[in-house]
Amino acid sequence: MTANRLCVCLAGVLCVFVCAARAENANELTAEEKQAGFELLFNGRDLDGWEHKGNWRVEEGVLCREGRGGSLTYKVRPLPDDFELRFRWKVGEGSNSGLYYRPTQYEYQILDNAKHADGQNPRTSAASLYFCMPPSKDATRPVGQWNEGRVVCKGTVIQHWLNGEKVIDFDYTDPRWSKEVEMLRQRGGDLTARGGYLFLQDHGDPVWYQGIKLRALRPEEQMDRTPIQPAEISEELQQKEQEKLRMILERRKKAQEKAETGKKPAKN
Repeated sequence: MTANRLCVCLAGVLCVFVCAARAENANELTAEEKQAGFELLFNGRDLDGWEHKGNWRVEEGVLCREGRGGSLTYKVRPLPDDFELRFRWKVGEGSNSGLYYRPTQYEYQILDNAKHADGQNPRTSAASLYFCMPPSKDATRPVGQWNEGRVVCKGTVIQHWLNGEKVIDFDYTDPRWSKEVEMLRQRGGDLTARGGYLFLQDHGDPVWYQGIKLRALRPEEQMDRTPIQPAEISEELQQKEQEKLRMILERRKKAQEKAETGKKPAKN
């Protein structure tokens, strides 16, 4: 099937329609991907190499979740320090999920921006580095349609792409982003962490993945560092963020106190 189809509109204007790849081909490497060194992490047939608690399945070449049970983790090997990750995702109405690609809180947010509450704040919207860096814009397709996700990490630079557009590009050592990095740190993130296993988050909502492809970046490779501006966060949303962060810290403190209480020897 041809990816691009040229047709004449009724008005007589030439338009280019980009047709979505057929589902059965999404889990195959293209010639370009093979040459670049990509490998398939999901073969489209079964969950070989993936670990879960029985709540994920493969249906017609697509990863889907059914019932609560936790994340789906790729356990063959940890992700390399510098890499490019490609994947396709779609959600049901109001759905929330996430793709974690480094230890702690490196999360590419997967979301229905229109219906889920997290979509009201760019910092927690689809393609954000959750609770850290907002995307430059909402580049999502309508619910039920496939989105093309991409993560590129090299050194201290993190990029998120969505549907062919770079929406996040930041170096977390850049002083401009110290506030964002501190927010993530307080949430529990460590941007220096490496060597984690890729996993797909289960929030109990309908979500689908396919076409998960990975390659390690070579040291000499250069990234596209074209500047982009993160979406602005209003003062009202910033206040809500601080309240959410306060609740996160309170829950963490209570959990730590409970764990410490459980370790104390019982009194005679």
